[in-house]
Amino acid sequence: MRASRLLSALLLLQTRGRMTARQLADELEVSVRTVYRDMESLSAAGVPLYGDPGHDGGYRLLDGFRTRLTGLTRDEAQALSLAGLPGPAADLGLGTVLATAQLKLAAALPEELRDRTGEIRQRFHLDPSGWYAESDPTPHLAAVTDAVWRQRRIRVRYRRWTAPQEVTRTLDPYGLVLKSGRWYLVAARPAGVRTYRVSQILRTQVLKDRFERPHDFDLAAHWQSYLADFDARRLRDEAVVRLTPKVLTKLPDLMEPAVARAAQDSAGPPGPDGRVQVVMPIESAEHAVGMLLRLGAEAEVVAPAGLRALMTQTINALVDTYRDPLDKHEASPRLGIQR
Repeated sequence: MRASRLLSALLLLQTRGRMTARQLADELEVSVRTVYRDMESLSAAGVPLYGDPGHDGGYRLLDGFRTRLTGLTRDEAQALSLAGLPGPAADLGLGTVLATAQLKLAAALPEELRDRTGEIRQRFHLDPSGWYAESDPTPHLAAVTDAVWRQRRIRVRYRRWTAPQEVTRTLDPYGLVLKSGRWYLVAARPAGVRTYRVSQILRTQVLKDRFERPHDFDLAAHWQSYLADFDARRLRDEAVVRLTPKVLTKLPDLMEPAVARAAQDSAGPPGPDGRVQVVMPIESAEHAVGMLLRLGAEAEVVAPAGLRALMTQTINALVDTYRDPLDKHEASPRLGIQR
């Protein structure tokens, strides 16, 4: 740990130039007294290190000195693939490793390229979380991550949608996927490779048994195949809907991509009233009602008859709810309206 800290301090001075003891302490998350001792150790080891006294002083390296200790470790190389995603890297326990790897990378670059990397970080930021949703609590992510790295079998207590809701599974954890701010575990069991939402894991036990990960297993390719199969299984019904041209162009903002794309691809020529008939994949009539209500009067369900009847029933219920105005004296205080 101390050797790694000394190297980090050396790389900080090499990449940033003069730094005060306080600045180094903040970067390395140690006390100022520890920084003093570390600087003495570096100097004793032959590093051409100078300390300038005074308010504007600090530690600096002799001009022209560059360390060649910039080789990346295996863990740091793994962390570099997440260099644009500090949040997920921290979730996986790689936050400190990532910071060290970025320091080594900066130290290995010529000064002009090093300055350029700083400019890039100020102009591009990757945020993997989804809109209008908080990240899942994942107290078991660290244990699962460790099992993935070490190819150790795990036994989990898992909460699922179907009955029985809580089940126990013994899994070979192949990999983790971050999708819209949520972590998913891709793991094998006797029934085949399955996907588990990490936030739904209630208990985790890492077993002593090791497993052999198939050499031909491609996590990214498997995930894409899983998403396509998931949509095919979930969106198993269809609805014929007439849309105004205006709402047709807005579908990608109002519906999930698979539904919007299928609807737009199936659009026919405009009718006499200008409306366009499309075919939308849906999960069920009940689920489709909420989805289609977002489109308001600019959408009309043509088929199936059961969905059209359910839409009529829902709209009539809304009319009944809003037909009679609320008493103004009661409504105003609840809404915070000042009169």
